[in-house]
Amino acid sequence: MDRPILVDVTRLLTRLHHRAPTGIDRVELAYARRFLDGSPARDAVALTPFGARRLPKAVGTELVARLEERWRDGQQAGEDPAAARLRAWLLAEPVPPPAQPEPGRAGRGVPLRSLITRLRAATWPTLGPAQGGAIYLHTSHLRLDLPQRLSWLDGRPDIRPVFYVHDLIPIEHPEYSVPGEAARHRVRMETVARRAAAVLTNSEDVAERFRAHAAAENLPAVPVTPAPIGIEPGFTGAVMPLGASRPYLVACSTIEGRKNHLLLLQLWRELAGLLGPHTPALVLVGRRGWESEGATDLLDRCPGLRPHVIEAPGLPTRDLAALLAGAQALLMPSFAEGYGIPVLEALSVGTPVIASDLPAHREVSRGCATLLHPLDGLGWREAILAAAQRPRAARIAHPMPIPDWAGHFRFVDSVLASL
Repeated sequence: MDRPILVDVTRLLTRLHHRAPTGIDRVELAYARRFLDGSPARDAVALTPFGARRLPKAVGTELVARLEERWRDGQQAGEDPAAARLRAWLLAEPVPPPAQPEPGRAGRGVPLRSLITRLRAATWPTLGPAQGGAIYLHTSHLRLDLPQRLSWLDGRPDIRPVFYVHDLIPIEHPEYSVPGEAARHRVRMETVARRAAAVLTNSEDVAERFRAHAAAENLPAVPVTPAPIGIEPGFTGAVMPLGASRPYLVACSTIEGRKNHLLLLQLWRELAGLLGPHTPALVLVGRRGWESEGATDLLDRCPGLRPHVIEAPGLPTRDLAALLAGAQALLMPSFAEGYGIPVLEALSVGTPVIASDLPAHREVSRGCATLLHPLDGLGWREAILAAAQRPRAARIAHPMPIPDWAGHFRFVDSVLASL
């Protein structure tokens, strides 16, 4: 596509200090990697308190490179210190102490401070007229609750805005969000509906929910197209499973109330009392988030869980792929999801999935997952015990090709070309 592309990197600029990406981070980085290719017609932009600004090309390119190195997705499995600690724990070997990060450095010896200094020192130009009908890509929800930050689009028929909507969970389930988030998300969805030339979503379920919300709120009807997220290259091809001294299962998500970690931890406390040293291990991949006090209290204060449960936040892609490939099952007992990329990641390496019976999980698993009600504790216990005893050779084959980023962008290119 040779039309001018303006890629919003506002959220990526706020993620420089994070040592591992979230799902939305991966989407944004994939779009930046795809479209910020050095072409004169493609630019990184940021929404600042002083208006929309175009980043110097060298800064946009360096931002992508630094984040990729910061998140270490190019490493071979096992090189990351956190992954090495997890591997030792699973093998019942002495666990090395956590590595102390060097202040002001990102990734392997790459100065983070130098990029931040350049960003602050850069004199960013405003956006001039766009030749040939530009596309503005906003692939996160950041700043959409501040519609004035997008007022620069007023009177700009030369720019066609495209937004990516990941979910409507704060509106539909405000109990799982921080106070005030539901109202902010309503503003975000209104901003999208009133500004967008097109809307992309990660699933048909989210597309239907966005259309229904817009109709209920008397918002403009805009074209909405599902564009499922691709999995990272580290999950494709031959993945060497992680070794372990006992069977283990994995839950992969931020620890928050919506993800229902409390159910898993209560089940593991019961299993530890029943099985003792034969209890399968549980690996929690994800940082601690909001509304998760019940789960974190168990993690911090329940002695029965300590020999059997480990937190492993911030694993690089290749280590996560190896972890999933060696697991007896992925566990996703969420109360609500927009997509559920870990389900696809697990299925891509042949690992069975036990997930809550949600529209998003049904959509991505296509009949290849065990789906249970998120409150069915006895059902989850029996499924976990069966998975722990299943021979490791019992792998799962997904009936459809697993989405990848190349296929995602072939589809997105066709949507953008139609504008």
